[in-house]
This record gives sequence, structure tokens and C-alpha cells, in this order.
Amino acid sequence: MSAVRVLVVDDQALFREALVTLLGARPEVQVVGEAGDGQQALERATRLQPDVVLMDLHMPVLDGIAATRRLRVEQPGVRVLALTTFDDDEDVFAALRAGALGYLLKDVSSDRLVEAVLSAARGESVLQPSVAAKVVARFAQLDDAPRSRPQPLVVPLSDRELDVLRLLADGRTNREIATALFLAEGTVKNHVTNVLGKLGARDRTQAALRARALDLL
Repeated sequence: MSAVRVLVVDDQALFREALVTLLGARPEVQVVGEAGDGQQALERATRLQPDVVLMDLHMPVLDGIAATRRLRVEQPGVRVLALTTFDDDEDVFAALRAGALGYLLKDVSSDRLVEAVLSAARGESVLQPSVAAKVVARFAQLDDAPRSRPQPLVVPLSDRELDVLRLLADGRTNREIATALFLAEGTVKNHVTNVLGKLGARDRTQAALRARALDLL
């Protein structure tokens, strides 16, 4: 499998350079370019054709949310991951509405960041737990919605993640899920991490409970 092509977008040069160095050391990732604002990101994405764009949100010239919105229209095959300092509600939901596939904070570990990039390249969404909790809280406010209708997540689970969730809710271990779905155990672990993140759950039991509350099971 070829390395995932990544464009790094951040107006802070030192952080951007550190991120390029960090990702460049990983064989599964190829950093194809960098940009210091949203307008540069659009221009370089057109020229470099990345698989994933790591997008800061607060930047001069054109902010990350506006750039994400335009990328989703102009280059729908490019996956955008918001990588920013803040997780306030306005930023989170604006980024997701604009088409970001995931939302991570800059204090994320390097392993988790690479995992998120690979997941995004597969079309899977990734939310940091604090962000996922906000998404779940937003659904908790929808008390007037008809009880008989399922409430989809703001960032929905993929079909494969739903398969994993159903087996997880039955109490299966990662190894048992891997056997049932003909997947590698490491792949199942990544799916479980994504499921917990999207549901804002601390553990597998809480994930199952929240999934049932959202009519996902």
C-alpha cells in the first residue's frame, strides 16, 4: 500500500515545520507540501493532489473553515482533518459542517495523529474524545425529536465501524471481532478507537449504551 499523501496547513511556521518533520519520519505517510494560510492551501492542494489535508482553523488571508468548505466543493476527493488549538463549540460544528472529516487538537499524540491521517485516507472520521463529547451533548439537546426516528451522528460511523460496534455491544473481544469480520486485530483496534471517539464514550460499555440511545443498534 502506498504512503498517504499529506498537505500540512498552519500559519505558525515552527509548529508546521515540526509537524512536517514528525510525519516525514513515518513510512506510511508522505508529506507532499505545506501552506501558511487557507488560500495557499487551496492552490497547493490543486497542484499537489494530497489524499489528506491537515488544516489549522485560525489563519490569515483565508481561514481553515472557509478553505475546507471550498476544498469539499472543488476537490471532493481530498479529506480534511482539522488540527487546531481550540475545541469550542463554534469551531467544532463549523468545521464539521464545512466538510472536515475529523477534528483533532494540537496536543494529540504523534501515534494518534498518524492513525487519524490513515483513517481519514480510508474515508473514516476521527474525533478527539473532548470533541466527540460535544457532539453527543448536542444530541442530548434534541429532546423534541420524534423518539421513533434514529438520530444520526454529526460525523456518522462508517459501515465497517457499525459492524464493529454491533459485535462490540455483544461483548466480543477485539480478537473475536477480527475473526468474525476477517480483519487484522490491529485494524479492529483502530475501528474501536474511532467508534469510542465518535460516540464520546470512555469505554466499550458506555459506547454500547450511547449507541442504543441513538438507535444505532
